Amino acid sequence: MTDRLNELRTQLQYHNYRYYVLDDPEISDAQYDRLLRELEGLESRYPEMITPDSPTQRVGARPLEKFETVPHTVPMLSLENAFNREEVQEFDERVKRFLKPAEDLTYTVEPKMDGLAIELIYEQGLLIRSATRGDGLVGEDVTQNVRTIPAVPLRLQPGNNPAPERLEIRGEVFLRLKDFREFNRKRLEGGEAAFANPRNAAAGSLRQLDPRVTAQRPLYFYAYGLGALTGLSFDGQGEILAALSQWGVPVNPQARRVKGIEAAWSFCREMEDLRHSLPYEIDGVVIKVDSLALQSELGVKSRSPRWALAFKFQPSQETTRILNIEVQVGRTGVLTPVAIFQPVVVGGVEVSRATLHNQDEIERKDIRIGDTVVIQRAGEVIPEVVKVVDGARPGRGRAFRLPGECPVCRSPVVRLSGEAAHRCINPNCSAQIKESIRHFASKGAMDIEGLGEKMVDQLVENGLVNDYGDLYTLTREALVPLERLADKSAGNLLEALERS
Repeated sequence: MTDRLNELRTQLQYHNYRYYVLDDPEISDAQYDRLLRELEGLESRYPEMITPDSPTQRVGARPLEKFETVPHTVPMLSLENAFNREEVQEFDERVKRFLKPAEDLTYTVEPKMDGLAIELIYEQGLLIRSATRGDGLVGEDVTQNVRTIPAVPLRLQPGNNPAPERLEIRGEVFLRLKDFREFNRKRLEGGEAAFANPRNAAAGSLRQLDPRVTAQRPLYFYAYGLGALTGLSFDGQGEILAALSQWGVPVNPQARRVKGIEAAWSFCREMEDLRHSLPYEIDGVVIKVDSLALQSELGVKSRSPRWALAFKFQPSQETTRILNIEVQVGRTGVLTPVAIFQPVVVGGVEVSRATLHNQDEIERKDIRIGDTVVIQRAGEVIPEVVKVVDGARPGRGRAFRLPGECPVCRSPVVRLSGEAAHRCINPNCSAQIKESIRHFASKGAMDIEGLGEKMVDQLVENGLVNDYGDLYTLTREALVPLERLADKSAGNLLEALERS
């Protein structure tokens, strides 16, 4: 029996390697599922023979009360940014002045994934801990959640070199675009708010206190480097990526070693041309001096290494036409104008609205309803109106001014001296109450599962909730009559409130 259990675990780990690392599976999903079910059946009969690295043990830990902190053995530093060819060449010149090399340097160039940086810690080949980047010195322990990511091996594969005694792997958790779109579709069908972009979805999924929630999110992982390493040494970054791949850890297949900064720059241009055809989002290219000896000689500055540079792509921009400007009321009563425009795909994501911030910003950019405008996703995330397209205005367009009364409760709107914001002064405004409760229930606050935007709307509009305290007086009888809320959903919400 022991032999069959070990054989099944080895086979499943091998097929995970073929699927996630080599992108070349040898068996069908159905065959994989049959092997997994056989292993689950044997382990249920012989629970004393379950091992921590078994493919069946990705999910099972209890929800956490909070995330513990984890100090990084080697700081996870940020990278200096470059935005054009000249700045990339200046980086090469700085490195050469420092090293005084006899010939062009060899660089490793890799797509800069737009996800969430994490660290995986292996001892004797077994995954024992994972942490977010945090502030670079201390991160949050997200081991339970990372174990649910199928692309992350629970035990390293035997490669050309045996796994070192301790190995700290740095990489990025992200969602592939097709998975992100399907995930958002299911959320919308279930009455939940869609995530704005794959990066937000990855970050929100990894910071769930209940690993069962994370296990339902289609997270992926690529490694890009190492922290501390015990029991083995490497000569260069390219050699590290090759070893990680042999150990069953996925690395970006686009990464390569190049000779000289001109070749590195050519790779940057190539990736910028390919960015919208890749199955995941990238926001630039990372250029690293390949030699680890030279990296050590170059050292680090206060917050970034001297041997690496992030070339950032120009923000994606598109043109579209503003159809209307609506006003949103926030939890503090601030009125925010929001441009509604013809839907347009920007940076791989369809957007149809963007904040205009305040009246001063509208006047500074002279934005009017009907204008053709340039839209970009600032930092590849938040849509914003960059400018009006000159010469494309139909007539004079319709100028916009924030109203003198709240569009929700009709109370007076004031603008205090020295502030750019216009505010509704009614503390009982239903819009403020809704936004306050959403903030109270959000991940960074009380983290109340099931208390999404539509649910909060119903609770306030039906007079069931007027402040935070009312949430804790809700009953099943009051909740069940609400639209699209079955008895089970009402019970789940009450349990979430009780936990909070």
